[in-house]
Order: sequence, then C-alpha cells, then structure tokens
Amino acid sequence: MPVIANADHAPLEGGEDPAFGTVRWRTLFSADKTDTHSMVMGVAEFGPGGTLNAHRHSPAEIYFGLAGHGTVTIDGVPHEISPNVAVFIPPDAEHFTEAGEEGLRFLYVFPNNRFGEVEYRFSVA
Repeated sequence: MPVIANADHAPLEGGEDPAFGTVRWRTLFSADKTDTHSMVMGVAEFGPGGTLNAHRHSPAEIYFGLAGHGTVTIDGVPHEISPNVAVFIPPDAEHFTEAGEEGLRFLYVFPNNRFGEVEYRFSVA
C-alpha cells in the first residue's frame, strides 16, 4: 500500500543530544511511525554553520541536497553538498557534515525498517 509523507507536517526532531551536533531532522518514513518497511527517509535541517558530528553506522546512507550548501567529509575527504547533489556514504565510513552560511537541508535514506535501528557511533573528539 502506498504511503505519502509531507515534510511540512512531520515534527522536528533532535536537538536533545549534543553528541549529534546542532542538526535537527524530520522523519518521513520509518516503520515505527509509518506503515512502511525496508527504507528510512527523512529531511535533515541545519542552521547557518550547523553540524552533524563525526560518526559511523553500519548501514550505508544517501544524502540528496535540497537547499543551502555545506560540506560532507567522508573518511577525511571533503565533498560539497548543495541542491540536486547526491552523496553515497558507504557502510561504516566516518562522516561529518557542516552547513554553510545559509544553512543546509538534505534528504537522507537508510536501507533499514526503522530509524532507531541505525546505531550512531560518534568519534572521539
């Protein structure tokens, strides 16, 4: 059965755990919240200069730029992200995201049933 999600109606999450940085997100598809399975999708939102701290997780991940600009550093190599730019993050690759002056929004996708199945392992600063 098809499921439709509107990011404008999804609640803003995150912001409680400083380990993540300043990123907030809106979960669109996750089996614990929607009648979906096999994929997790949401929108990450960053204010100017916002961050998602360096971390790893076992599933691969895809980012797709929606608005603003920023840098995704994967295993020490910086990559620019902006509208219409897609980034594939391999399993267990360390990655860090920093938004530019105007902030950043991107779509993220995991091959999991639930967002809670993704175990974030933050790097030691």
